[in-house]
Amino acid sequence: METTIRELITAALKECYGLEGVVFAVERPKELAHGDYATNVALVIAKTLEDRPQACAETLVATLNKNKPADIETISIAGPGFINFSLSATFFTTTLKNIFEQKDRWGSSDLYKGKNILVEHSSPNLFKAFHIGHVMNNAIGESIGRLAKHSGANVRVISFPSDISLGVAKAIFILLEKYGEHFVPTDIATLGDAYVEGTRRYDEDESIHARVKEIADHLYQQTPSPEWTIFSICKDYNIKYFEYITARLGSHFDGYIYESQAGEIGKKIVLEHTPSVFTESEGAIVYVPDEARKDINTAVFINSQGNPTYEAKDIGLLSMKFADQPLDLSIFVTDNQQVPHFQVVLDAAHHINPAWSEKSVHVHHGRMSFKGQKMSSRLGGVPLAADLLETLIAEVQEYTKDRPTADAKENPEAIAIAALKFSILRAMAGKDINFDPETSLSFEGDSGPYLQYSTVRANSILAKAKDWGAELPEGWQTTDLEKILIHFPEVVEHAIQEWSPHFIVTYLLELAQAFNSWYGNTKIIDQSVEQSDAASPYKIALTKAFTQTMQNGLYLLGISVPEKM
Repeated sequence: METTIRELITAALKECYGLEGVVFAVERPKELAHGDYATNVALVIAKTLEDRPQACAETLVATLNKNKPADIETISIAGPGFINFSLSATFFTTTLKNIFEQKDRWGSSDLYKGKNILVEHSSPNLFKAFHIGHVMNNAIGESIGRLAKHSGANVRVISFPSDISLGVAKAIFILLEKYGEHFVPTDIATLGDAYVEGTRRYDEDESIHARVKEIADHLYQQTPSPEWTIFSICKDYNIKYFEYITARLGSHFDGYIYESQAGEIGKKIVLEHTPSVFTESEGAIVYVPDEARKDINTAVFINSQGNPTYEAKDIGLLSMKFADQPLDLSIFVTDNQQVPHFQVVLDAAHHINPAWSEKSVHVHHGRMSFKGQKMSSRLGGVPLAADLLETLIAEVQEYTKDRPTADAKENPEAIAIAALKFSILRAMAGKDINFDPETSLSFEGDSGPYLQYSTVRANSILAKAKDWGAELPEGWQTTDLEKILIHFPEVVEHAIQEWSPHFIVTYLLELAQAFNSWYGNTKIIDQSVEQSDAASPYKIALTKAFTQTMQNGLYLLGISVPEKM
């Protein structure tokens, strides 16, 4: 309907004033009482026409009313010149029918229909356990991947693990020293400890530098050796661990591009484009931005030892992404501290292949901190994903142990993950978040479990009413719930356009609150008076539409809905 209203306004502007190309807003009013849509177009054109917004609004409304379709009930003027649109009861009934027909596809878009989109996220450093930063990245990346699929695109999701580096060579040095060349990992902590100890030893003891660098050379060149054997075994173990943790979080990856592969290709590309794009400087190869780009700095792409830096590796990654398949869009998710790095990389990439930068979208996120001493002390400064999940699961079990119905104990992991993802995804892009387990696990507040509980409650109503049927007769008074339900496709499309799941989080909270308010003030079914409650079939239909919308929205956030809570 937003598109229809926008087209009506565009036609009215041309008919009334001969204006074209006017940029104006069509959006939901803040108050439901003000209608279903509102536009500021009269305020926008008043400045150009040197007229009063109210007068412009009156002229436009007169023309809009002549051409309005049956789905629009009234068009009115509010405040200093806003134009409000209220939709007909028939439109709301038709929308509910569409929800029932489209089911899982309700809210889907054709925005990128037939396009190829690659989403890269959750890229781990091997020999380091999956930590809270990866959880944030995973939650955002998984949701963006699902949004991309909901846009009609052909979507491939990958990860870009950092597999070979000097840091990994330091870890291999420690493993060889402590366990010998036949070492086989049995837990991820051993590898992480080796990484930390190797970094410390390297900083403190120059005598091991030559050996560590020899190990690094053997890894980069894949030289048959004890270090290559241990690395290969540990790499496989790391990837299996990564897949286990991300599967618990509800993620799946279609493939991997490893940093070692990208580094080799990136180095070759940089050398091929020196001196046309890159410049030799003191034995290294650097990229010097154009004078116009005062916002980015010179960066080293191949160091004086002849090794590719992270910048060159990302050039190689871009090349591999676009060589894999014809891409219309490449989306990658990182911490916001990586923004300056990728500004340089994409600027350099533009001089090599403009499509690499023009079709790349960088989504970045902030950091997570923990509210309350209890959480901080139990998890430490940078908690591991597995430790965080287990802590939250224990919190769920503690929170629900005294509830009259303790079914939540059957789904503690689903509830814990919902609490975590909701806290991450409700934040706008790039914003830091402060995770508070007490409020995040509540079934009654602004939380992931609250959205789950609202959906489970609605599903239980439908289970009780399975013999009643859901009918959509004309003439029932429209509630606030319908007025919110109709906007779901537009909210999803907005989230896709911005690649920002927080729009869906905000919408689902509003929808759940409206349903719970409606549920608290009406009796949907009454077995004792079933013959006399003529409105029940419509109420059941409305509950069904709410449930489908919530399930679709939660799916896009990567949040599952338990059977019982």
